[in-house]
Amino acid sequence: MRAHRVGEHAVLVECAGTDEVQDTYALLAARREELGAVEVVPAARTVLLDGLADPGLVAARLAAWTAPPAPAAVSARVEVPVRYDGADLEEVAGQWQVGVEEVVAIHTGTEFTVAFCGFAPGFAYCTGLPVDRAVRRRASPRTAVPAGSVALAGEYTGVYPTSSPGGWQLLGRTELELWRADAEQPALLVPGTRVRFRAL
Repeated sequence: MRAHRVGEHAVLVECAGTDEVQDTYALLAARREELGAVEVVPAARTVLLDGLADPGLVAARLAAWTAPPAPAAVSARVEVPVRYDGADLEEVAGQWQVGVEEVVAIHTGTEFTVAFCGFAPGFAYCTGLPVDRAVRRRASPRTAVPAGSVALAGEYTGVYPTSSPGGWQLLGRTELELWRADAEQPALLVPGTRVRFRAL
């Protein structure tokens, strides 16, 4: 593993891509206590181990690991009901060179996995679409995207948990509550969660 110390209490593990991030995150999360980490945080190309008493020692241990694939674990599955009436459905259909109905069929026919969270509290970056379904961001981001908007950008699908600016292509919207600050687990979609979108 490519691991190096960052700051006083953390180690950053570098990954080749999203698939490696998911495998590495699952492996490190399963061995979090053994490594002495308080948190394991995945991102697009890295996994951070934070809260370490001796990050230098952990970095050296990880650098010596030939990490096997993480053991298969049964992760939670969340179904997201979506009204596919987004402002950018036609744009996505054009980029994919298919009809609007096929965009919906492709999106609902894919099982996604939350790779990591970021941008805003509760915003999950979901992977699962084939490489040839990557979508260009909007040339001009919107100043306000409504909460519950289901959108695409690059290789990712996301759902805006709150209203915020954004440049992703909007497919539709859901009424599902994705972020509750007062809950024991505020985010509904956390790394590793399997996600299916269902058309209303």
